[in-house]
Amino acid sequence: MTGKLSARALELTERRVPFVHARVVRAQAPASAHPGDEAIVHGDGTIDGFVGGLCAEGSVRTAALGALHDGGPLLLRVLPQGDAEFPETPGARVVVNPCLSGGALEIFLEPVLPPPLIEIVGTTPVAEACVAFAALLGYATARSLPEGPPGEHTAAVIVAGQGRGDAESLRAALDAGVGHIALVASHRRAAALLDELGLTEAERARVQAPAGLDIGARTPPEIALSILADVVRVVHAAKASVPERPSQAVDPVCGMTVAVRADTPHLATGDGEFWFCGTGCRDRWSTGATG
Repeated sequence: MTGKLSARALELTERRVPFVHARVVRAQAPASAHPGDEAIVHGDGTIDGFVGGLCAEGSVRTAALGALHDGGPLLLRVLPQGDAEFPETPGARVVVNPCLSGGALEIFLEPVLPPPLIEIVGTTPVAEACVAFAALLGYATARSLPEGPPGEHTAAVIVAGQGRGDAESLRAALDAGVGHIALVASHRRAAALLDELGLTEAERARVQAPAGLDIGARTPPEIALSILADVVRVVHAAKASVPERPSQAVDPVCGMTVAVRADTPHLATGDGEFWFCGTGCRDRWSTGATG
């Protein structure tokens, strides 16, 4: 990426904000974009950078938001209406954009998604084994607790201090709304600790104790394996419950599929509400609807 886009991508990555990296890999004159042109597509549809004019940008935005939702890369071919000669690319998604004045584009869209973040409390053998297993899974780990709150996007907290910082970490994880909290402790010790904290029934239900799946684990690595196996289950369950794909609409003038956003050209008439790829199509529709 260029220096400015690279800095922006690094900032988003450090903040654990998902985005799509779009890069033009092939272009046909008279397209305004050229191979190597790049952009970042944010989750709200905002685009930083350049991968084509307004019409091509609309196709890229719609496809990028879909790729961000699905989590996989995509090769997008944006073709003008008509018999444009452009080399075939097996596996590419083809979009015919009637608004293009000419030229064709091929753009690679790559979602950049942060790995699941696991907060691990303690320096015990179980805690260290959890860190090692998390690394094998490609998960990010943090050790903010009990000194500070867990990160905003923490997928799970594993409390393995075995008496050191456990109570403070549990309270902080509950207050932060972390979805999965695992406490490494025996049934008796866990019950005593939860009683000591004075948790409500709802809060107690959010703490898994003893931590991990029941696989008969005995050694620290075995216990860590059981805990991370359960975390994997939680992570994939969360992925399965992602929000619906961004809303889309078909431009009634050119037939192009557009992402419905606050700034998408829009018109409400007696026949309903309509969204457009640009102001040109909106104005043409308005003239026809009122003329």
